Amino acid sequence: MPKQPPNKQTPRKSASQGDAATQQGIAQHDPNPSQNTAAGNNNDGSYERAVADRLAKRPARLGSPSVGNLVSNAGRTLTTNQGLQIPQDDDSLKLGLRGPTLLEDFHLREKITHFDHERIPERVVHARGAAAHGYFELTESLEDYTTADLFTRVNEKTPVFVRFSTVAGSRGSADLARDVRGFATKFYTRQGNFDLVGNNIPVFFIQDGIKFPDFVHSVKPEPHNEIPQAASAHDTFWDFVSLQPESMHMVLWTMSGRAIPRSFRTMEGFGVHTFRLINAKGEATLVKYHWKPVGGAHSLIWDEALKINGKDPDFHRRDLWESIEAGQYPEYELGVQLVPETDMLKLGFDLLDPTKLIPEELVPVRRIGRMVLDRNPDNFFAETEQVAFHPGHILPGMDFTNDPLLHARLFSYIDTQITRLGGPNFHELPINRPLCPVHNNQRDGFMRQTIVQGKESYQPNSVSGGCPFLAGDADAYRHFPAPAEDGAVKARIRSQTFADHFSQANLFWRSQSDVERQQIIAAYTFELSKVSDPAIRARVVGQIVHIAQELAEGVAQNLGIEVDPVGADIQINDYGIDASPALSLDAQPKGDITGRNIAVLVNDGVDDGAIASLQKLASAARANIRIVGPRASSVTTAGGASLPVDHALSSVGSVLFDAVYVPDGKAPPADPDPAALLFISESYKHCKAVGAGGSGAMLVAEAARRTGIDGGFAGPGLIVAKADNAKQHQAFLDAVGQHRWWQRPDAEKIPV
Repeated sequence: MPKQPPNKQTPRKSASQGDAATQQGIAQHDPNPSQNTAAGNNNDGSYERAVADRLAKRPARLGSPSVGNLVSNAGRTLTTNQGLQIPQDDDSLKLGLRGPTLLEDFHLREKITHFDHERIPERVVHARGAAAHGYFELTESLEDYTTADLFTRVNEKTPVFVRFSTVAGSRGSADLARDVRGFATKFYTRQGNFDLVGNNIPVFFIQDGIKFPDFVHSVKPEPHNEIPQAASAHDTFWDFVSLQPESMHMVLWTMSGRAIPRSFRTMEGFGVHTFRLINAKGEATLVKYHWKPVGGAHSLIWDEALKINGKDPDFHRRDLWESIEAGQYPEYELGVQLVPETDMLKLGFDLLDPTKLIPEELVPVRRIGRMVLDRNPDNFFAETEQVAFHPGHILPGMDFTNDPLLHARLFSYIDTQITRLGGPNFHELPINRPLCPVHNNQRDGFMRQTIVQGKESYQPNSVSGGCPFLAGDADAYRHFPAPAEDGAVKARIRSQTFADHFSQANLFWRSQSDVERQQIIAAYTFELSKVSDPAIRARVVGQIVHIAQELAEGVAQNLGIEVDPVGADIQINDYGIDASPALSLDAQPKGDITGRNIAVLVNDGVDDGAIASLQKLASAARANIRIVGPRASSVTTAGGASLPVDHALSSVGSVLFDAVYVPDGKAPPADPDPAALLFISESYKHCKAVGAGGSGAMLVAEAARRTGIDGGFAGPGLIVAKADNAKQHQAFLDAVGQHRWWQRPDAEKIPV
């Protein structure tokens, strides 16, 4: 158990407490400091201030500041929810020492009742998440396109709360499922809250929201046995998508590295839909939103993801939390693609179709601001779990398009928040409250907290002088008067402008590197190998052949089946683009190692200077050196110093780190620890930077020999030298900045 912090408050004296020396001894040596009844003090004057405020003609605050606000229990006395101080919390009230518990024990009933209701329904999708506070700062005004203050006040910092999530799994699932990642941002602006509720992939599985229940049901655990959890590798998902060609583009993305990101810090975000911006003249411009991570976009290898789920299922959550605690704040640039309203159908596809993206070669991304996440939540449930996003939370100068998936979301998000958070007043939860004034005639409902004075609750009224008044033109939100199509009639029908399901998937495939293509083929193979119905496997291959013959043939060969196209041949529109580098993770900028975790394998006798040099250079690059040793305490260096160990080798694996270095020291024993050899060879197989100096090079050579590579590892990104100095260390850190070194033919021979 973690130690309780020492109590800094002066104990209160009473006749029953004994002398000061005795009490001091209790405070210092009691193994259960919470039992020290002398330590707590709730008499801080807050009650008197609250009473004075309540008795005022116009109270500024209702109730104790310790209710409904940011609170610390440090130095305080235990109470019930009604404020009654409790002297004992270990035993229920009973009739005699061994008698029945009494119903009159109100403390027991309150405590148990609250516990029984602590869990609320988890989100149907995006249940597992992590979040952070931060700010958005506009660097370029969009005044020509919108009246939203958020996008016109340059250099103004707007508070934000961002929640990242997986989609399919439950709250208890692991972080490294192959899945879409949610990327939802709540901006607390001077004009109201704006929620940009997107994903880390710019397109979606379906075109119309009426199919959303079907899609989610298909990817969730199958209803007859609740298997599998947080996985798409099963019959019902692939059955659904094989019958929905509109899903083919998004499925291709999820079979790529985009569905197994290295971290939330190195993950792009997208608004998915096409929205509108409205300027002061009432003119509309179409917009798509992008988040670009400053540290670059990077992914994991599937073998790593599988192993990480076993070694640290909280890998992404932990990375986000620890990065912020270390001051290595995740940072993203906000970009927009702006398209004239008249060009809705002029790019070769329909901008209302959420299964399509706008290639950056056709419309460049214009970067207009940056977002920095610099504070972790104080309480996971109160903030990360209770935050309620809604794509309908927009600002003046913004509006929607007729995207049929977006329109369904505009209904669904409010509906699900009412069920999940107990009623219509979820906006009053602290994490959801706007920072600007809120005044309206909405009343009552479960868990209502705002107390509105006055007798009116309707509009128009005269009894309160018409308050709250209607907003003037300068501040009011106005819907864009988009005209309806001529002769439009009610119909359940899909526009033919949504009918091309394969051209953009083909562009994505053409934009991938050779390594990425092989990884996509392997992902399809893994997923479809877990599908029990041969007809479903064949149908998927028959669909993806319309994306690329090479893709279908690669998957079919691995599955041992033939390629039998589903439907007629498809005419591919290449948009006049050979490839789009923005769609390839391999083509993303490299070099920044901020927040990267580098394992340094040590043992007794490790060289003091090598450790100091590595730590100094890595700190300058804002990377983290993690000492991995044979035990969880420390090792003794060559100079006799005690070097603290961050992780015992037995408790971690190479997959939890971005690179590994073995410094100089004593020569390795004749029979080195197999776990250390596995750590090195696995890092090399996963194409990470591997470094060693002095005697450390001997351990790397032994790792290669044990894997059957007698001549030693020979691929790029291997930084080994006889010397173990700053020059060697800087070369190693430069190699870490490349993220992966794919051109290692010998790595394929390593059986790990």
